[in-house]
Amino acid sequence: MNLRVATFAFLVLVALLAAFVWTSAGSMPPVVASHFDASGRADGFMARSAYRLVLVLLSVAVPLLLALLPLAATVSRRVKLNIPNRDHWLAPEREAETLAVLRVHGLWFASVVALFLAYVHWLVVEANRLDPPRLSTSALYWALAGFFFALVVWLVVLYGRFRHRA
Repeated sequence: MNLRVATFAFLVLVALLAAFVWTSAGSMPPVVASHFDASGRADGFMARSAYRLVLVLLSVAVPLLLALLPLAATVSRRVKLNIPNRDHWLAPEREAETLAVLRVHGLWFASVVALFLAYVHWLVVEANRLDPPRLSTSALYWALAGFFFALVVWLVVLYGRFRHRA
């Protein structure tokens, strides 16, 4: 995927997810159950306005930071990337394409994190519809399993991209 297209798609996704968090948090009670124990019982609360602001900032800042890390790591020619067949992939004729691939993969990972954060927010919204608020731990565990599965797939694809020489 083209780096510009991937960057644009990522920024649109983050903006849409921030809008989703902002609007869906508006339907929550004035005092939001924002933290839950291991069994799903609410054990931490905050004002809806504070929750909304914190979650929007987190849902934007964390994915943006993750998306910028590969860029920061590949800006300098002196960078020591740890990829298979490093000398082959960072040869002058392949370096630009290799760095673009790493940046696109970083955008993919940041997108998965953004989607995960938005889903966890949705679980919190749903938990606050109950009286007393209760988080679905099974849904959270399935989300974590899906996130780790996506992480493994991402790593296998990334590693596979550089494992063999072109």
